[in-house]
Amino acid sequence: MSSRILEPGEIEGAAMTPPFVQLPPTDLFSKRAERFDSLAEGHPMSTYLQLLASICRAQQTVLDAPSNLPELDTSLINAALQHEMPPLAVDTLLHDKSWQTQLDAWLEAFTQQNTDLPDAVRSALKRLRQADSDQRRAWATALLGGRFSEVPEALVPFLGAALQLAWRHWLKTIDVKEIREREDQTECPCCGSLPVAGVVHQRRPIDGVRYLLCSLCAAEWHYVRLKCSHCLSTRELDYLHFDDSPHGIKAEACPECRTYLKQLYLEIAPNGEAVTADLASLDLDISLAEQGWQRRTPNLLLAPGGDGDQEDIN
Repeated sequence: MSSRILEPGEIEGAAMTPPFVQLPPTDLFSKRAERFDSLAEGHPMSTYLQLLASICRAQQTVLDAPSNLPELDTSLINAALQHEMPPLAVDTLLHDKSWQTQLDAWLEAFTQQNTDLPDAVRSALKRLRQADSDQRRAWATALLGGRFSEVPEALVPFLGAALQLAWRHWLKTIDVKEIREREDQTECPCCGSLPVAGVVHQRRPIDGVRYLLCSLCAAEWHYVRLKCSHCLSTRELDYLHFDDSPHGIKAEACPECRTYLKQLYLEIAPNGEAVTADLASLDLDISLAEQGWQRRTPNLLLAPGGDGDQEDIN
């Protein structure tokens, strides 16, 4: 049975049954930029957060005025939907050079908007700009496949931003009403990527409902609370956080698989946004790693310094 897919702003008039998929707002990257700027004030990583704000502003610029891109192959999209597979599957679209056109457009927008960049950033941008299409695809394949050690660390936030931009653009072109709900959906039903975090909403009719936020295309999909999004266990999940954290973030930690997923509670932080709150609370990740917990979910704007366990993408 197909679930009703809501565009932003339609939630209030919907039935009480939570929609399976929610689309991100059209000004997603602008909102992230504003949130990064706000979080940077007085933060020990303020310079880094301000850089991320600039990255997001360039994403929004290109999303609002995209390059002329060829349309996706509708027969492949329809076939994927018919077989209940992600219509924007990463392993398929990484071979489409359109995302590299988006990368070039983002590089141009970012450099035009930021004329006073540190030498290290300029060097990373130059390396991305000069890399041939095969090298770019190899880096992107490694990044989205969780093989972070195969991607130069300095390139990660810029490459990740371009990939997010491309898949967010493609998300606008598909008929997501055709995406069928599946129980225990641990990967994005739109593109097959892992979530970056969970979001517990606080407005009716989805007050208290948990969605997982895709690390790549930014779609959200409904996933029941009190269940591990990695091993599906419901046994004694713990919710770990710092008492004085201002970000509305708690880590849902599973004793079965020893992994955790950060959760943003909008009741605690009504103006919060999951990607930005995640990167502003890296002290929590450090503390959890010291206690032996493993983070499984990627944030494509951050080089985590190790390899994840997402399936390889060829």
